[in-house]
Amino acid sequence: MQVKWRNNLKNGCRHAVLAPILLLSGCAGNPFWIFDPKGLMADTNLFYLLVDVGIMGSIVGLTALLVIWFMWRYQKGKNRGKYDPTWSHSNTIEVVVWGIPIIAVGFLSYFAVTGTFELNPYNPTVITNHLKPVSDPVEVDVIATDWQWLFVYPQYHMAAANELVLPAHTPVFFRLTSSAVTTTFFIPQLVGMIDVMPGMRTKNALESNHVGEYQGIASDYAGAGTSWMTFKTRIVKSADFREWVRKVQQSPTSMTYASFNDYADPYINVHHKVAYFSSVPDGLFDHVVDEVMKGKTWPIPPMMTENMVAYMQKQNAEHRD
Repeated sequence: MQVKWRNNLKNGCRHAVLAPILLLSGCAGNPFWIFDPKGLMADTNLFYLLVDVGIMGSIVGLTALLVIWFMWRYQKGKNRGKYDPTWSHSNTIEVVVWGIPIIAVGFLSYFAVTGTFELNPYNPTVITNHLKPVSDPVEVDVIATDWQWLFVYPQYHMAAANELVLPAHTPVFFRLTSSAVTTTFFIPQLVGMIDVMPGMRTKNALESNHVGEYQGIASDYAGAGTSWMTFKTRIVKSADFREWVRKVQQSPTSMTYASFNDYADPYINVHHKVAYFSSVPDGLFDHVVDEVMKGKTWPIPPMMTENMVAYMQKQNAEHRD
């Protein structure tokens, strides 16, 4: 019953909020990813966004209507309003000016508290409260570099660069860190933004029942290669995911602590190059966090920011394209 009520409320708010937005979108397709959620976290986030916009929009709209009505009714010289020189108090006005804000704040407070727990990236109850006893969540360690994404699958001792593949109908739990500057991990249709910081660990989670391909981005500016710091997220059937795991595990390339140092060197991934690593040492994520905390850095060559064209020519000459 609660789920049906929430869905009805969400659909009503969605139509009210999206109608003017869609009129402005023209024929450019659907650039509003956040309004087309395909994951449980993104869908829940949209629900609370629409509730907030709906409640605040109702207050603003009611206030605007009252202002117009007051201007019309009490327009000077029209004699529409009745003047009472002895008036000093009205219970009706007191109920309106105090009751409406109290009700609005009560609604907003309720949804703020429930939403905080449901979307808490460290323990999203919208996912964890519905874990099946026989379910096997997928764990992914996310390491951001300048300017690529490395997705380590510790359960399978493998990794993929700039491509995230996940099974449908399965909870996924992320640990995230950065080898360089702070950036943001964001898959608009699947999960909200979360900071990825050097020498620190953050968490997030997602679950999607919609097979398809979705765009992942670094939504914070983090230097010269940020524009190309994107990745495709593919939600696939369980059988297809197992087949993809076997494909990655057969890759001739492996990653060690030493080879990660080479991988983490600043690199502008203009061609959105994807790489697979069939084996990854246990604890690579924690190793990167520890190294960065101890002061390890991967400096950006001055040429990369001073003369981007020349640097890209040099990168191509080194066959790093």
